[in-house]
Amino acid sequence: MLSTIGVPSMEALISATIPASIRLDNELDLPSAISEYEYLQELKTIAAKNQIFKTYIGQGYYGTITPSVILRNVFENPGWYTQYTPYQAEISQGRLESLLNYQTMITDLTGLEIANASLLDEGTAAAEAMAMLFHSVNKTDNPEKPKFFVDDHLFRQTKDLLITRSKPIGIELVFGDYKTIDIDKSYFGVIIQYPNNLGSIEDYRDFIDQVHKQGAYVVMATDLLALTLLTSPGTLGADVAVGSAQRFGVPLGYGGPHAAFFATREEFKRGMPGRLIGISVDADGNRALRMALQTREQHIKREKATSNICTAQALLANMAAMYAIYHGPSGLKSIAERIALSAQTLSIELDALGFKHINTHYFDTLTIKADASKIQPIAERNRINFSYPDPHHISISLDETTTQKDVLDIVYVFAASLGKDEAEVSFDSDDELHNIPHFAKRSTAYLKHPVFNTHHSESQMMRYLKQLENKDLSLNTSMISLGSCTMKLNAASEMIPVSWPEFSSIHPFVPANQVEGYTYIIDQLGKYLCEITGFAACSLQPNSGAQGEYAGLLTIMAYHIASGNAHRNVVLIPISAHGTNPASAVMAGMKVVVVKSDEEGHIDVEDLKAKALQYKDSLGALMVTYPSTHGVFEESIKEICATIHQYGGQVYMDGANMNAQVGLTSPATIGADVCHLNLHKTFAIPHGGGGPGMGPICVAAHLAAYLPGHYTQSATVNNAVASAAFGSASILLISYAYIRMLGYDGVRKATEYAILNANYMRARLEQYYKILYTGTEGNCAHEFIVDLRPFKQSAGIEAEDVAKRLIDYGFHAPTMSFPVPGTIMIEPTESEDKAELDRFCDAMISIYEEIKAIEEGRSDKTDNALKNAPHTQASVCSDEWKHPYTRKEAAFPLFYVAKNKFWPSVARVNNTYGDRNLICTCEPVSSYAE
Repeated sequence: MLSTIGVPSMEALISATIPASIRLDNELDLPSAISEYEYLQELKTIAAKNQIFKTYIGQGYYGTITPSVILRNVFENPGWYTQYTPYQAEISQGRLESLLNYQTMITDLTGLEIANASLLDEGTAAAEAMAMLFHSVNKTDNPEKPKFFVDDHLFRQTKDLLITRSKPIGIELVFGDYKTIDIDKSYFGVIIQYPNNLGSIEDYRDFIDQVHKQGAYVVMATDLLALTLLTSPGTLGADVAVGSAQRFGVPLGYGGPHAAFFATREEFKRGMPGRLIGISVDADGNRALRMALQTREQHIKREKATSNICTAQALLANMAAMYAIYHGPSGLKSIAERIALSAQTLSIELDALGFKHINTHYFDTLTIKADASKIQPIAERNRINFSYPDPHHISISLDETTTQKDVLDIVYVFAASLGKDEAEVSFDSDDELHNIPHFAKRSTAYLKHPVFNTHHSESQMMRYLKQLENKDLSLNTSMISLGSCTMKLNAASEMIPVSWPEFSSIHPFVPANQVEGYTYIIDQLGKYLCEITGFAACSLQPNSGAQGEYAGLLTIMAYHIASGNAHRNVVLIPISAHGTNPASAVMAGMKVVVVKSDEEGHIDVEDLKAKALQYKDSLGALMVTYPSTHGVFEESIKEICATIHQYGGQVYMDGANMNAQVGLTSPATIGADVCHLNLHKTFAIPHGGGGPGMGPICVAAHLAAYLPGHYTQSATVNNAVASAAFGSASILLISYAYIRMLGYDGVRKATEYAILNANYMRARLEQYYKILYTGTEGNCAHEFIVDLRPFKQSAGIEAEDVAKRLIDYGFHAPTMSFPVPGTIMIEPTESEDKAELDRFCDAMISIYEEIKAIEEGRSDKTDNALKNAPHTQASVCSDEWKHPYTRKEAAFPLFYVAKNKFWPSVARVNNTYGDRNLICTCEPVSSYAE
């Protein structure tokens, strides 16, 4: 490989690629590598430090039972967790169908018209709802309706996220009791919890009418399982419904990852955040799914975006959808009724002991008047966790895992506080539910589509899951060479512990002494990341890359404000930056100024200096990606950072390309002050079909005091950006394992091999294609851009044609038309071997020959294998074949393809049709059955 590149050694390659001025002098201060077996043995000891209590804390997080068929075939299956975001719809029909099922489930249960394909957590979903309504109502920079009412009985973590998100964009939050608040014309919206944080089912109908009369909108945070019994938010008049799908079979995992839901009325479909799955047709006229409104994703709007969400929690949304499919509407209702009946029984028994329940109406949560100082020690001696909202009340949330013995154990704790040494409970199987009032009893049907009424046996479910999996290309099929997305190996030994109950069954709000294992992992991973970045402090709270960007900018702004420089709110962003950069900046209350790129794709240093000088009095930050978005180590990076510091700004480094830095250079070395890290890229957390991800931030010492906080960790909350203190904590195990097993030497070698692989492919392909943007020695970093624009003129072939044709060769397309329209960006990652790199290169060279045949007139300019790609099994095996090329050329263009043929399940999808005919829920079977 080195010979093909034209260098004598790995060191020579690295020296010719990374500027000497930013190379690290020493090895990273990380542990030595250990074997997979040693690691798993070591982790068992650490896991044992977590204590598994019976936990009834609730507050948006509940015990649940993941059906084994879903645990094994989705959660623990690389065919589901190594998929990429479904931008290439033709090879994503399985996960697209599953996410469409999820959207249908959410719209059915919430009673609203349209839902997205999930958000990061409940607090984020609530904040996104607030922002969407604010921007929908207020069209100017001087909002006429700036106020948003927050009911006192919203979950605490959701309130904290609303506070974080409201301040920078000028929303005025008003807290109070919905029963007494006077909503006037200055309000654009309100948020209420149903059932509320104490478990009470409130009658919000009059309040909702009052809000609507003032021209404001209603967000209802709610519970999916409760909605199988309760009147839906849509029926009650809510305009947006948000919440978590966690209790639909998704493990607690000390806070995540979990899929949040977001549903709204049709009128908001163009402004809603996140991803939306819709129904279209393919080139053969057959039904096909795709990401709807794809070019209107919020982050593509850059500084005009109202949200920076560019990901979902796809894997977890798929699990939740499958949970609903497996149980069906009657099964879900049965689970909900059993929980509600247990809560009712518990209420009766505690009342008999003299403990008053303050809620008249409730679903699964009791709030009991009692002396917490007496109850808590007894509960914890019996390995039971309750929630203690204040010294005089105890909140108890039951869930799917609660048994009759558990109810008896709870009653015993309260009886023991009265000096009794025994307790008994009467369970009457004929009891009716009296705790749900008539106004809140659901009368509308839900989940009527056949998909929710068919797959109720394990055999049926297993085959349905396999049928969908077979429609999707994932890393267990072939390499996925997406530039800037880093689809690397997600090693089995990294993944296995995520399912261990010592990690998966822990509630995020348990006492600290019950999570010493988690605390150790979190502390060690934070130290590792600080060492790798060269920074002093780390927050592991942000639960996506874009949230990491946002958290980093909030940290910078908090620092400026504390330094008396609140006016420093201008952020310089190169024109080549990821679209989430300007979107995050606007959300953080900053003003975006775009910096030009030069002809080589590098930051135009003169333009940057001119703008830094122009805004010297208000300069807050620079956002820079390194290596650049074009896949080059820019020689001028230190000068760029020094310029920003000269004029009083801070440097935020986007960590999207950190996998080209680890062990060789670092953000601190180049001169940055803060960076976020995409753990789902550099540090091996899988993409899961579009999520989960994690985006922790590391900062220099002077910024450490301004990192995000959480109310469970500190009385003073500072800019919380996720519902749980450590975001999606359970998947931090994966990145900890990645670093722990590779060690200081291995993480550096991973970077070297990533650079080697990219330059090897560049060297092979540059004989056939023009390669854009290389460093001074002609090398790329870890990714490179192939220019396909010349072929549009010479052969009528565009980047999309090449992307779709690669599917016929068994490959996912590289990143298409970003950062340069008409190009593809290739990133092979360090975990692909030479044979796989060669297969991909052979495919690209073969496609070049196909284009050459069009240029020379040997292939038809409109009816050719590229224009008609991808070719489905149905089309290749049909009775008629009218194309001028052969079926073999269509389906088996190289000899190796036949050995492991991946068939796309649909032909090329018609994006325009899908946007014109926006359908985002499962249609009746009759609409697409023959």
